[in-house]
Amino acid sequence: MGGVLAEFAARRGAPLLLAVAAPAEARAALGALRADEALAERAWSAHAVRPDLHLIVTGVGKVNAAGAVAIALSGGRYAGVVSAGIAGRLPGSTLELGAVVAASASVYADEGLQTPTGFLEVAAIGFPIGPFEGNRVEPHPELRTALRSLADALLPIATVSTCSGTDALASQVAQRTGAAAEAMEGAAVGHVAARLGVAFGEIRVISNTTGDRPRQRWDLKGSLARFGQVISRC
Repeated sequence: MGGVLAEFAARRGAPLLLAVAAPAEARAALGALRADEALAERAWSAHAVRPDLHLIVTGVGKVNAAGAVAIALSGGRYAGVVSAGIAGRLPGSTLELGAVVAASASVYADEGLQTPTGFLEVAAIGFPIGPFEGNRVEPHPELRTALRSLADALLPIATVSTCSGTDALASQVAQRTGAAAEAMEGAAVGHVAARLGVAFGEIRVISNTTGDRPRQRWDLKGSLARFGQVISRC
């Protein structure tokens, strides 16, 4: 019935929460889990799609992700939370469209200070933002290992407020974070999990390239299909 996440939940004696941002991602996941795809339109409510796995649709972006996941996790019923969905490939990465990447770290790309000489993380100017080092939220080792078994690569994933639609911004995000891909929720989900002492992981399917928008390459349909395949193995 279940896969690698089911095994983690069984060891912990509690279900895992799967956090997806957009309804399209949720429909792909729900279809793969043979659950009611209409649940994709019901944001900020956790739905039990299996006894060991619940799904929440957060909405796009850090605020939506943090708010929805904080409400769900505050009851203390979950063994962990996984931020999952699609992502854009950053410069320097060799990941192909449709590749699956598990996060070795989820890294805030925007939280900091832009100076004439470069970007400084918030912690570097005396204002640490969470119980983790700098802007990097580390996944739980067991969840990282479990998700790595579903992925083509284990690499850092950036969390951005503004997606990289120019070459300049894509290069900046890659340089700031060392990430291979960018999405808009992972570090925020991990941030909440760290505050509440809950295990965290992130996994993404590459749906597009980043950089100058007219030259980007996309395979949204294919990446969502691959995402469903990944979730079916959870």
